[in-house]
Amino acid sequence: MAGYGWDEYDVRHGGRQTIHDAGNSIDITTEFVKVPGGQHGGSWGVRIKGIPRDDAPARQFTTLVFYAGMEGFGSLKVSNEQDDLGIEGSVTMAGSSNELGDFTLEITEGPDSNKHPPPTHKSYADKPLDRTFVASLQASDDTMWQAKQLLFTSLKVEIDKMIAEYGAEQAPPPWQTFTIPNDIKEGNLHLVQKVFEGEFEFDVIYSSGSAPPVTSRVLTDAIETATELFTERFSNLLSPKAPFDKPKYQPFSKSMFSNLIGGIGYFYGDAVVDRSYASEYEEENEGFWQETAEARSRVGSIKLEGPSELFTSIPSRPFFPRGFLWDEGFHLIPIADWDMDLTLEIIRSWFNLMDEDGWIGREQILGQEARSKVPQEFQVQYPHYANPPTLFLIFESLIDKLESKSPLKATSDPLEFVRSAHLQDPPTAIAYLRTLYPLLKRHYFWFRKTQWGDIKSYDREAFSSKEAYRWRGRNPTHILTSGLDDYPRPQPPHPGELHVDLISWMGMMTRSMRRIATFISEPEDAREFEGYETAIIRNIDDLHWDSNEKTYCDATIDEYEESVHVCHKGYISIFPFLTGLLPADSPRLGAILDLIADEETLWSPFGLRSLSKADPNYGTKEDYWRSPIWMNINYLAVKALLDLAQAQGPHKARATRLYTELRKILVQNVFDNWERTGFAWEQYNAETGLGQRTQHFTGWTSLVVKIMRMPDLSKGEIRDEL
Repeated sequence: MAGYGWDEYDVRHGGRQTIHDAGNSIDITTEFVKVPGGQHGGSWGVRIKGIPRDDAPARQFTTLVFYAGMEGFGSLKVSNEQDDLGIEGSVTMAGSSNELGDFTLEITEGPDSNKHPPPTHKSYADKPLDRTFVASLQASDDTMWQAKQLLFTSLKVEIDKMIAEYGAEQAPPPWQTFTIPNDIKEGNLHLVQKVFEGEFEFDVIYSSGSAPPVTSRVLTDAIETATELFTERFSNLLSPKAPFDKPKYQPFSKSMFSNLIGGIGYFYGDAVVDRSYASEYEEENEGFWQETAEARSRVGSIKLEGPSELFTSIPSRPFFPRGFLWDEGFHLIPIADWDMDLTLEIIRSWFNLMDEDGWIGREQILGQEARSKVPQEFQVQYPHYANPPTLFLIFESLIDKLESKSPLKATSDPLEFVRSAHLQDPPTAIAYLRTLYPLLKRHYFWFRKTQWGDIKSYDREAFSSKEAYRWRGRNPTHILTSGLDDYPRPQPPHPGELHVDLISWMGMMTRSMRRIATFISEPEDAREFEGYETAIIRNIDDLHWDSNEKTYCDATIDEYEESVHVCHKGYISIFPFLTGLLPADSPRLGAILDLIADEETLWSPFGLRSLSKADPNYGTKEDYWRSPIWMNINYLAVKALLDLAQAQGPHKARATRLYTELRKILVQNVFDNWERTGFAWEQYNAETGLGQRTQHFTGWTSLVVKIMRMPDLSKGEIRDEL
């Protein structure tokens, strides 16, 4: 692939997706739109177009297979009459279910300009390629998602027949051989195949029985409208600002955002959970990680729970098609600017997963299909494991927008009243937060109960004897629960550890809870959270600031049973700054900015690296969070620098310079990689800037869109829409 993904997309109207299939010398465009109407969610349509690439052969043959299946109760059948030679014209399926009512699904023949491979083999008489092939299958619910394998099985049967009849030496050409059988019958899964020569186009149209039928002409109009509405909305809300307000950045910015919002999906199924509550999972003994590993190996502690459902924005459609708790908060930062109602529905879906104790699984691997993409050792979720509470960043964004009282920009979108209902009418936002508030409190106090850190046992001096935190789920090489997987931590692991990134997240979470309680008029709760917040901020300095290293560090217990700092300079060193817990006049800020700006530590020509070049662990072993540049943490850094640049204080001028330069190099590097490879990447190499690990990673890497939208302080622009 030379690249693929949405060029423009909005979940409420639709958009355009392009697949640059270099291996098959074809560019395929799918234009998907929703057509509202009726009582069952309306109708939709997809227009599929193919254009041979410049290096395509003179006679380019392409085959496409569309399939539709009905899971659970309901019916789906091909309603066309099949003649001896195949299907004439369009293929129409008729279906019905409790959720969808009656509907039809039409796969059109397309315009007269479509061409098909001519007869070149005597097998053409039995399977003429100017007809559409349809094969009906009966699939169980647990195999329906394996439609690709079912297709290949069907193809192999036909290939074997061809070889048996004509012999390997006289076999038909590939475009004739690789075709499904014409076999229409009762079934719940129907494969539809077309074979084209050169350019092609056809439509797939779903018409709800409770709404007027959709035609190709209606689809054409809907596609034009969807493009117009997307262009207008993007220009108003997310169009890049200087120096990225040049034409070349527009397709890039639109694509990055469209793939982020186009990664929203609905997931349903059971999850693998270990609720044995073995004492070893308390992680309070030295050598606890060994006890934990032994406890995990016991038979019978792992069970399937659910089914559950989740509405979520995923990191990568092809590689990580499931919900990640800490990723979600970052995903929703740009989406909240685009569609607050959609954002809040996703958040509600996550909190509806919470158990009675307040736990939400950090990875939502729901059902067999989702588990097929995850190594077995990572599938089990543990109810004492946390993940950074980034969803609380979105609650603060909501309150910021409401408190700013900025007038909403006029739009011609007929669904604007839905998208912005919570912003236009504060009582609606208050009602939403009040409904969710008991779950938010339960989740917050679950964090305090399960991720607490030990101050008293080791005679640590701190403002508060309670505000300290430690990630559970630790072993000598990883803390997956922190999100910073292999970032170096104190060795060996110790139950007396304290983690500076976690206490910073807890400070942000507490601030958010205070603001929510204030906004919904819960003054007693607000005062309680304010007390926790003050204690956390004081304890960050008391427990984690190292005056010799001039940075924030994790703490552990040494062989003399004394508390000591372990300082691996990198992302965790600046977490109190990243989470907005340091005031503009903090005496720590000068050293923090020194660390950020130091080319031997965090600063690189392409963004802030995850670990200092001077650290002996730099670039070692897995090297996941031990050197690469990550967009989510860099976004937090850019935003924190912007906040500092726009506040009155001794570091205003320096913060402005660092913000301007960091914003520029981050955007330019992601853009250069996208232009060169056709993809966004999971992370970027700190030495070369090259994208690496997972390609088509359009989750938090899409935060580049938000960074491009930030003000250009080199021209004195005021704070706007942050």
